[in-house]
Amino acid sequence: MTTSHSAPLGHLINGQRVVGGSRSQPVFNPATGQAETTVMLADKTTVEAAITAAQAAFTSWRNTPPLKRARVMSSLKVLLEQHADELCEMITREHGKVLSDAMGELQRGIENVEYASYATELLKGEHSKNVGPAIDSWSEFQPLGVAAGITPFNFPAMVPLWMWPMAVACGNTFVLKPSERDPTSALRIAELALEAGLPPGVLNVVNGDKEAVDTLLQDPRIKAVSFVGSTPIAEYIYSEGCKHGKRVQALGGAKNHAVVMPDADVPNAVNALMGAAFGSCGERCMAIPLVVAVGDETADAVLAGLKTELAKIRLGSGFDAQSDMGPLVTRAHFDKVKGYVDQGVKEGALLLVDGRGAKVAGHEAGYFLGPCLFDHVKPGMTIYLEEIFGPVLGVVRVKTLQEAMDMINDHEYGNGTCIFTRDGEAARYFTDNIQVGMVGVNVPLPVPVAYHSFGGWKRSLFGDLHAYGPDAVRFYTKRKTITQRWPAAGVREGTVFAFPSSR
Repeated sequence: MTTSHSAPLGHLINGQRVVGGSRSQPVFNPATGQAETTVMLADKTTVEAAITAAQAAFTSWRNTPPLKRARVMSSLKVLLEQHADELCEMITREHGKVLSDAMGELQRGIENVEYASYATELLKGEHSKNVGPAIDSWSEFQPLGVAAGITPFNFPAMVPLWMWPMAVACGNTFVLKPSERDPTSALRIAELALEAGLPPGVLNVVNGDKEAVDTLLQDPRIKAVSFVGSTPIAEYIYSEGCKHGKRVQALGGAKNHAVVMPDADVPNAVNALMGAAFGSCGERCMAIPLVVAVGDETADAVLAGLKTELAKIRLGSGFDAQSDMGPLVTRAHFDKVKGYVDQGVKEGALLLVDGRGAKVAGHEAGYFLGPCLFDHVKPGMTIYLEEIFGPVLGVVRVKTLQEAMDMINDHEYGNGTCIFTRDGEAARYFTDNIQVGMVGVNVPLPVPVAYHSFGGWKRSLFGDLHAYGPDAVRFYTKRKTITQRWPAAGVREGTVFAFPSSR
């Protein structure tokens, strides 16, 4: 287990660790409730120094051959695999998720680094010869300049790796502002990128809060901003970034429904729902907080299976190999999630499994909330409408698939959804007509792999392009089209006033 830091965590600017800003805040181990280090919160001057470093590095980096940029990503992939245990311990210590979950997060991040190493193929332009008499035309993808990423606490390694590897592989430089709740792994990965051959200044990391975020949004040298977090903040990031002339993609919140049909394989569905609802203590934007059971018999069978499995779940420190679920990330978040459970009871949902009194021996000060299971959740209830981001699963009872789909389509979020069924016709109808960006069939967490793109619909995404995958190349580049002609020497042509065409 890695020892705690003795000095405050600072920032990584122009290849060097620096201490910037006059404010700091503690970083807690959520399993113990104890602060193990502090992190400096960057002020405006510190963030501007990071932007200046990125701007200075841009000209040389954009002109670095794509193959050399791709080789840095290939080297980084190897280093991330070699340092996986170290990085996962950092994630578990600061976030609380169990080590196996941290390893899964890191692996998905590594896959994005691997995809970014294909930059030579992804950045190839398009060429057309003789679009007109002796006229050739082609398009190419050029980098934007300095890009920024603002990432959440729930995936401190993976989400930054959704952003900056592709951005820098495309020739941009980058300023990353990770979550100040669990910042260590992002800093360490940035150091590994330097070791892999990334020049100083190409990737800079600043820890901070709203002051740092607003500086990134307002500085004209930042050309693009990627964000993942809650919908209210996503909407703010999008509106402020666009107001200041930036390209913005802001991924927001979710309320993902899992539809269980009467013909579903209920035991398999229950096992899938357990991981989807309670893995990472429910702190995933793709978590399943709502089961929509078609028919009372279906609901009763699903609830019976869930209650049986929930009785087996092991709550404990993420470092305990026997633990299935760790703590919530902070005391404030614990109180917020517990408040949602209280509100669900108050509004009339039936609480079948109550995790509010959970205790873990030896970790009494930790932020542990046991799994909670509600029946008879109704649209309009707070626990139906709002993103809880905790280990709380509610069952909604409906009579038909169409009723379930209407309910999902009416919700303000459209991030992820899934259906459990053996009926291909029902699955096809569901996937074709549901108004949600990522859809699973007998797959509860339909998170796209690195060579597809991640993003929801409605108020789960602000912007036109999704995260990572092919959309990332489009987001972090701008298309330039060149049309050229070389007239034969000595040939003179008359003036043409008509609009050019190939006729």
